[in-house]
Amino acid sequence: MTTTTLAVLVPLLPFLGAVAGLLLGRTAPGFVRPLAVLPTLAALVLAALVAERQGGDAAVDAATELTPTGSVPVELALHIDGFAALAAVLVGLVASCVQIYSTGYLREDPRYPSYAALVSLFTSAMLLVVYSGDLMVLLVGWEVMGICSYFLVGHYWETPQARAASLKAFLVTKLGDVPFLIGLFALATDAGSFRITRILGTVASGGLDHPTVIALLLLAGVAGKSAQFPLHTWLPDAMAGPTPVSALIHAATMVAAGVYFIARLLPVFEASQAAMVVLAVMAAVTMAGSALAALAQDDIKRVLAYSTIGQLGYMTGALAVGDRGAAVFHLLSHGAFKALLFLAAGVIIHAAGTNSLAAMSRMRNLRDRIPDAYWTMTVALLALAAIPPFSGFFSKEAVLGVAEHVVTGHTEHAPAAAGWVVLVAGLLTAVLTAAYATRLWLLAFRGRGAEAPDHGRQPLTMTVVLWVLAVPSLALGGFAFRVLPDWFDGRDLGPTLTTSVLGTGLALAGGLVTYAAWRHTTALAARVPLGAVAAHPEGDAARVEAEAIATHEPAYGDIALAPDPADPGRLLLGPLHRHAAAGFHLDAVYTALFVRPVQAGASLVRFLDREVVETYVRGAGALPRWLGTAVRRSQTGNVQTYVSALLAGTVVLAVAVVLVATGA
Repeated sequence: MTTTTLAVLVPLLPFLGAVAGLLLGRTAPGFVRPLAVLPTLAALVLAALVAERQGGDAAVDAATELTPTGSVPVELALHIDGFAALAAVLVGLVASCVQIYSTGYLREDPRYPSYAALVSLFTSAMLLVVYSGDLMVLLVGWEVMGICSYFLVGHYWETPQARAASLKAFLVTKLGDVPFLIGLFALATDAGSFRITRILGTVASGGLDHPTVIALLLLAGVAGKSAQFPLHTWLPDAMAGPTPVSALIHAATMVAAGVYFIARLLPVFEASQAAMVVLAVMAAVTMAGSALAALAQDDIKRVLAYSTIGQLGYMTGALAVGDRGAAVFHLLSHGAFKALLFLAAGVIIHAAGTNSLAAMSRMRNLRDRIPDAYWTMTVALLALAAIPPFSGFFSKEAVLGVAEHVVTGHTEHAPAAAGWVVLVAGLLTAVLTAAYATRLWLLAFRGRGAEAPDHGRQPLTMTVVLWVLAVPSLALGGFAFRVLPDWFDGRDLGPTLTTSVLGTGLALAGGLVTYAAWRHTTALAARVPLGAVAAHPEGDAARVEAEAIATHEPAYGDIALAPDPADPGRLLLGPLHRHAAAGFHLDAVYTALFVRPVQAGASLVRFLDREVVETYVRGAGALPRWLGTAVRRSQTGNVQTYVSALLAGTVVLAVAVVLVATGA
């Protein structure tokens, strides 16, 4: 079987699994789980075969015209280079783990068939984006992911939080997609084709007429999809969806699509120095702001959500300094440990019965109840904090290293200003990342107070997946930059001495300072009585999470909502804590600038519709009705009445004639 045929089957198999799962969900529910897991696993195997055959060599290209358009053709095209081959393996791995994990996590959920089908469709759409060689076909996968995210984030539609989050995710990403679509058409018009290879050829020959405008339009769509400032606010709210969905969105699909798109078309952005500086500033603000926000969150999933935003900032920062190899390297590394973080968080939420870190910090021996989640999350948090030898160290230092090369003049792919912005923001974020990772670990696993509830061992399908993802979280970094350089444009992605020492030192400092702050606040909190913590009734993990989303304190009363006196984030952030916890009030700004004016406009339109338009319509119908009533009443059928009216009319006319004649 040819490489092209294998590549076509990779996105096709999850799509067929989604269709079959929807058709058989009610009539043959026993087939739902195999149809969710097996096609995705098969797609992973085929993606690995495609990567092995591609081998980091020349890209695999194939195309056939879908339909004549009369101007710019739209083709069903494949363009599989080293980045695409590795990204597809990541998508297949994470999606397979999510599907297997979900069979245990949502084992009692009556909507599991539709959920599993949507996850498969989501996976298929992302694989289409990864392998597509035509921007119009890529756009199809791009938009299908947006639709799937709407339904999956709103899976617990009974809760207002889930309904609001799904709508917000859909609208914010669509807000970015409008200029993105305009940018795609402008790019295709300049290049005369939607084919990626022809577009890159046009850029290389200097054929783009408006590179800055095109790059900025495309960046708007990327900012929405990849949750970059200022269109990042939908991602923390999207935590209202099931935890496996969060893992899929954050690790391998949706938010990764924007970063991957820029990596594919990086020469288009490099053609505009202004666009590269804008990209660098966007990445820097995203990195630092999201890390500060993560340090102040109480919901464990919101901490991880802001963490994702910050790590995506690292990826866009690498692209802003003109190195797609470092960006995709961190994309792969981050995909492994972030999927592990979310799936382990799902186990913790089930065991604790709440999303609240404040409530978890009041539980003793939680780590002993869930040893698999404890050890694997520890590995993932160390990778997130970029502590060697975990994978996050190598990929994050690769980003900082390429920024250093731009600053020192070793490369001229990007302006020096972009290099300085990314380097300074990256080092600052390294401190903050280690701080919030340490805080999460301490609050979740080093709590004090009542004994944590014991729900027994988690289903094997959930715990095995955690250990599978722990392997690349631990070993992917060293393996990638030593064994897979051909897949990264032949570049050596090994960490540089300066950024390694500086970055690791700052990360260790951030972790140690947070630990010292926790020891101090814990000593103070020891004087505060904690009260008893009730055990959450054992049940399906998805149901426990749905209750936690709906109430945020399913079993702990007011204690879960009370500020945690042992929270080191409050001490570290000081007066900034309140603003960071609210995401620096960006949602309030959007409410004032957009939501309220739109609501006011809608109220005005409703007033005009009801009080003006409907009044006119009602009046237009009432006037003839009144005239008809008057005429009907005059038609009495009495001859004397008619003669009297005739005589009265005659007298009136005679008087009028006399008056006119006299006046004349």
